[in-house]
Amino acid sequence: MSRAYTEDHEWIDVAGSIATVGITDHAQAALGDLVFVDLPKLGSPLKKGDAAAVVESVKAASDVYSPLSGEVVEVNPAVADEPGLINQDPGGAGWIFKLKISDTGELAGLLDEAAYSALIA
Repeated sequence: MSRAYTEDHEWIDVAGSIATVGITDHAQAALGDLVFVDLPKLGSPLKKGDAAAVVESVKAASDVYSPLSGEVVEVNPAVADEPGLINQDPGGAGWIFKLKISDTGELAGLLDEAAYSALIA
C-alpha cells in the first residue's frame, strides 16, 4: 500500500500489520514552528479517530488522531526531544508513532494522494 492520508491531515504508511503515522506537510505548515510533542504511551489501545498525540506550536496545539484502530507499538523519541524535526521532515524522520493494526478493513476509509491533494487545494 502506498502512503494514505486522513481528512485530519495525518499520513500513514503500512508495512505488514504495522502502520507508521505522522502529520502532513500541510498540517505542519499551518501550525508553524513546533515547540512540543506529547507522544502516546507504548501499549495504548487506540480506536480509529482517537486523539493519540498532541503537537504544539507557538500558535496552537493540535491533536494527532489515530487513522486506524490498534495498539501503539513504537513512538519516535526524536520528535519529543526536537519537535522541529516534524517541521523539517514531516513525512520522514518526523513520524510520530507506530500502530499494530487491529482492523485492516479501516484502511479502505483513508484517502489516496490525489484525494488528499484535492482536499487541501
